Amino acid sequence: MDSLTEPAEPEPDSRSARPPLVRELLLVVGLFLIYKFGRQLANGHTAEAFRNAGDVWRFERVAHLPGEGAIQSALLHGDALVHIANTYYATVHFPATLATLAFLYLRRPRHYVWTRRVLAALTAAALALHLGFPLAPPRMLAAAHLVDTAQVYGPSVYAAKPATDTMANQFAAMPSLHFGWALMVAIGLIVATKSRWRWLWLLHPLLTLLVVVGTANHYWLDAIVATALLGIALALVRMPHTVGGPAAIRRHLLPAPATTATPAAGRARAALEPAPWRPATAFRTPPDSLSAADVLKQPPPLRIPLRVSPTPGSTSAATAPQLVTTGAGR
Repeated sequence: MDSLTEPAEPEPDSRSARPPLVRELLLVVGLFLIYKFGRQLANGHTAEAFRNAGDVWRFERVAHLPGEGAIQSALLHGDALVHIANTYYATVHFPATLATLAFLYLRRPRHYVWTRRVLAALTAAALALHLGFPLAPPRMLAAAHLVDTAQVYGPSVYAAKPATDTMANQFAAMPSLHFGWALMVAIGLIVATKSRWRWLWLLHPLLTLLVVVGTANHYWLDAIVATALLGIALALVRMPHTVGGPAAIRRHLLPAPATTATPAAGRARAALEPAPWRPATAFRTPPDSLSAADVLKQPPPLRIPLRVSPTPGSTSAATAPQLVTTGAGR
């Protein structure tokens, strides 16, 4: 877990950026209750839900989307596999989301606020669509010829008859919040961490997609609509300052492209670089590197005549420098 959730960069002022815990708990619980009770408002539209289900099924066939039955057939090869899929559908959805929010709250508070806002926006949009477009899942659609795997193999989170289900609205298939939340969990953890293994979080939405389709709880179109709504939410909700916006996300998630410098770019770069060292005009090359002819062409040298004392052991005293010129006086 640590290798997958290694922070992308230190967050300054993490303590001040972290919202009060009690307020956040009340907020998350309140949003969950509003969502649960709001879904109940869509109950009772049975005829409309089945009519919409037929339209969605026909649209998928016209659009040449893969059949949901192909995924379910793979799950039905063994009782253990389909039981695992049902268990994943029933038990992973909420705990994985809550665990992600808890981790971000403790370790990456600015990313926590961003992720919570995106999830809230996605859920609100989904609730509006549930109310305006009730949809029976493919397991209830006779034309789909799919098995209600939860009722046959267990475990199930829904009542056998939708009319008697007081805990969930079974006609709220579109969009699939199972997939939408799972995709946002992966995005939130990938953006907030820097481990090279962080891309493995994408396995969560991938497995969720296969499970919700294979258990006949959702159509492919439900996941497509959830992805579109999530994209809108991501575009509207501002990123935390530590990430720095979309450009910084691209730098964080994608490798730097290899670009070929154009002549204009090369000139601009050369203008910013320091000029190479060049000798001054008055600089002279040391005499030992010149030829004899070059030395003779040089200006008269500066000579310092010495007056030698005849007294043994005495030190010679140098007179003031004199410029010795060539000619008769030499």
